[in-house]
Amino acid sequence: MTIRIDNISYTYPAGTRALNNISLEIAAGERVAITGHNGSGKSTLVKHLNGLLKPENGDVWINEANTRSCQTNLLAHEVALLFQNPDDQICKQTVQAEIAFGPKNLGFRKEKVNNLVEEALTLFDLNGYREVNPHDLGYSERKRTAMASIVAMDTSILIFDEPTAGLDQHEMAILLQVFEKLQQKNKTLIIISHDIDFIAENIARVISLTQGEKIFDGDIKTLFQDDTVLSRCGLMPPQMVRLCRSCSLSVPALTPEEFISVYAQKKIESLATLKKQFNQKQDPVEAA
Repeated sequence: MTIRIDNISYTYPAGTRALNNISLEIAAGERVAITGHNGSGKSTLVKHLNGLLKPENGDVWINEANTRSCQTNLLAHEVALLFQNPDDQICKQTVQAEIAFGPKNLGFRKEKVNNLVEEALTLFDLNGYREVNPHDLGYSERKRTAMASIVAMDTSILIFDEPTAGLDQHEMAILLQVFEKLQQKNKTLIIISHDIDFIAENIARVISLTQGEKIFDGDIKTLFQDDTVLSRCGLMPPQMVRLCRSCSLSVPALTPEEFISVYAQKKIESLATLKKQFNQKQDPVEAA
């Protein structure tokens, strides 16, 4: 399921210009991050993908469907959106009923709904909470419940708004496993996040917005080498990139493992240079 956004703009009724001539394409099965400071237009942009908002000019295509003319209830079969705050999304009295709410409203057969709910409960480690009122759970459990509810809709495109907020390391590992399993099914994942370390380690392509304009779309390592773009987006380089800079490494590492590899290679090259210089001093005739 491909996404194509052609030169869209959007202004809220109060007069706030939220998007200004945005164009981009996302291929089926891609994992893409959207970054930018608060108010940069990230949430406004993704709400155009499921028809919650319609562009004032330009077009949004979900495969062959133009969101201008496609009804929102039909787009719900293709695009699922996680709200930033799970309490804005949760509406049922049990975790199981909450997860079943989406697939039921999409008109799936009872057997398919049950299978999707069971799979989502397992994916997000929620089996022990199935009969619990989600409002009685802690924030991270509510967050996982909300994420499970959109995964259970079995859409081709899933949008996660700040999915790591409030999650501990174990829960973030669960989320990454879910991402991997979804992409094995060729699902398209769009992640809105300020968690730059999470993005750096797990997402290759980044789209950056500021004041409703797209100012970067490309490989994440390229982004971290452009301080001007980072500053305009209100982003700081992740820990590993800052560590690379402090060690004078020209190639930014994104993970601890990558940093060790790059740092070790630099040390090997430095030792080789020192050895060569030492040999030249010991044998000046040969060196000449």
